[in-house]
Amino acid sequence: MLPAARTEALDRWIGHLTALDGRAEATARAYRTDVLGFLGFLAQHSGGEGGLAALGRLTVSDMRAWMAHERARGLSARSLARALSSVKAFLRWLSDREGFDATPALSARAPKYTRKLPRPLSEDAARQVIDVVELQSREPWAGLRDTAVVTLLYGCGLRISEALSLTGADLPLGEALRIRGKGGKERIVPVIPAARAAVAAYAKACPHPLARDAALFRGVRGGPLGPRHVARAMEQTRMQLGLPATATPHALRHSFATHLLNAGGDLRAIQELLGHASLSTTEAYTAVDERRLMEVYTQAHPKAGPGR
Repeated sequence: MLPAARTEALDRWIGHLTALDGRAEATARAYRTDVLGFLGFLAQHSGGEGGLAALGRLTVSDMRAWMAHERARGLSARSLARALSSVKAFLRWLSDREGFDATPALSARAPKYTRKLPRPLSEDAARQVIDVVELQSREPWAGLRDTAVVTLLYGCGLRISEALSLTGADLPLGEALRIRGKGGKERIVPVIPAARAAVAAYAKACPHPLARDAALFRGVRGGPLGPRHVARAMEQTRMQLGLPATATPHALRHSFATHLLNAGGDLRAIQELLGHASLSTTEAYTAVDERRLMEVYTQAHPKAGPGR
């Protein structure tokens, strides 16, 4: 059982994140889960010291003990780094309000982990996915719907959640979309003609009324289309085409960025199109491109092959 003062402080912080910082509810829930786990550990580790003042006396050793505990129960280095970030944000916010120095706890370092590089599809494979995904649905209008969704993912670089958040008010699609992404951050995304045509074809064939305040993409029974359906359609498509398991809906977004970069796109512009808060996130695509170039170089250069 957590001390009431700590759970109340956590509730106030979560309320601050959603009301003032504009954090998405899913993000706030993840933060809450991370901090609850941390506070639960402290309740056992500190031997009953449960007030807010005790959080101001946390040491680097306390933080290391918590991280060791999380690793021992199987948490990955990446997940632990995220949890530590959540805990630090909470402690930083709390220290400002309670007037204690959180420097020792904030100085704890996250475990190092290797960032997984995105695995984009080839341009031909991306086109094949768009051509074949409609064949996975029994209803012709539903096939047009799936084509429209994956065309938005690849043609506009949308996250699946962003594509599924579109409403009837977005019809007909113009040359650009105003997208609200992670953290409520808005961006303007150009819409290619193929995406406009795909969405228009779906909207014309959809048997359900597409009200301005309702979801644009609908399930067979008329409710909002869920991400699981898109993932399943993509899974069936990749099996039909013989593509690897990494060919997911999110891989289409990666492919959008990588293919733009390969064509000479500016990294800053691609950052804006993707809605990345940090350029370092977008820079992962340069690593993908460099890796591909080195593979081509090693295979093709007359002095770079095996045994040369």
